[in-house]
Amino acid sequence: MTNGSCLCGAVRFTITGPLRPVIACHCSQCRKTSGHHVAATSTHRDHITVEGAVTWFQSSDTARRGFCGICGSNLFWDGTGENLSIFAGSLDGASGLTIAGHIFCADKGDYYDIPEGVPQAEGYDPVLTTMVVD
Repeated sequence: MTNGSCLCGAVRFTITGPLRPVIACHCSQCRKTSGHHVAATSTHRDHITVEGAVTWFQSSDTARRGFCGICGSNLFWDGTGENLSIFAGSLDGASGLTIAGHIFCADKGDYYDIPEGVPQAEGYDPVLTTMVVD
C-alpha cells in the first residue's frame, strides 16, 4: 500500500496495487503546470482511492490534470486508458521507484540537461507511457 497527498492535506489518496516506474515528461504543458518537468508514476484506476476534492483542468482533448484547489499541488494526469498517472512527488515517504525514461524530450527547457543512461523519446512513447502494471 502506498499513500500520498497534496501539500495541505486536503486531498489524500491510497494506492493498493503496484506502481509503474516513474516517467519524466518534458512537454510544454507539464513544464507550464509544474514549473519544470513532471515525474509521474501510474497505477490501475481500480487500485487508487482518493479522499478530498480534486479540481480538474481539461488540458487537452484527451487529458485532464488534477490538483488541490486549496494549495494548488499537482497530483494527477488523467488520459485515456486503464491507468491514472500520479505525480511522484505527491507520494508519502520512500517509494522505491526510479525514473525509467523521459518523454517529449524535444520540448524540454533549455536550462537543464537530461541525464544519459535511461530511454529518451523526442515525443510521446507508447511503450514508456503505457507500461501497464498488474
